[in-house]
Amino acid sequence: METKADGVDGSLILIKQGAEARVFESSFVGRRSIVKERFSKKYRHPSLDAKLTLKRLNAEARCMTKARRLGVYTPVLYSVDIVLHTLTFEYVEGPSVKDIFLEFGLRNGGVVEERMDDIAMQIGHAIGKLHDGGLIHGDLTTSNMLIRAATNKLVVIDFGLSFTSTLPEDKAVDLYVLERALLSMHSSCGNVMDRILAAYRKSSKQWSSTLNKLAQVRQRGRKRTMVG
Repeated sequence: METKADGVDGSLILIKQGAEARVFESSFVGRRSIVKERFSKKYRHPSLDAKLTLKRLNAEARCMTKARRLGVYTPVLYSVDIVLHTLTFEYVEGPSVKDIFLEFGLRNGGVVEERMDDIAMQIGHAIGKLHDGGLIHGDLTTSNMLIRAATNKLVVIDFGLSFTSTLPEDKAVDLYVLERALLSMHSSCGNVMDRILAAYRKSSKQWSSTLNKLAQVRQRGRKRTMVG
């Protein structure tokens, strides 16, 4: 990324590249920051590509802001650059939930068990707030959840696939994505999804219709797996 985003005053160090975006570490007005750049897709017509990229950039910024309004911790959004197609936001100091759970799988213990209970409860409460507010994260994985070192509070990141919906089906699929991620990556952590769902029930006023739909989504998922 050759041109610096507005307000970015440090070098851009690439830390992650996905199918839709590149993520850099930098600094913004003297503060450590993350810059997320949505890059153009060469196979799309240039004008269509520009419209889609801008639409998704703005949608991500809106969803991230809405999540904060709903009481879910997210990184502070510093700036949106519609020319460079970048979002610049706060760098959150602390490990990902993925790293914590992987470490838990290696060394089980009483103190760690308490920490996992706390994290599972925070995850369930956060998703409940999002869903009751009509916001679907779209990519609930333990990589997209951080624990802020200074406060031990859960911070949800990467709203690139987020959208607004009040449908129990969409909420159930959101939970199913997380469940599959936990089963594939953190099977040694035991019944962590059960703990998350218990907290979700306490947090969400609409949990019943969502969890009923989740049972149907699981059945469909199993069938797809068997066919595949």
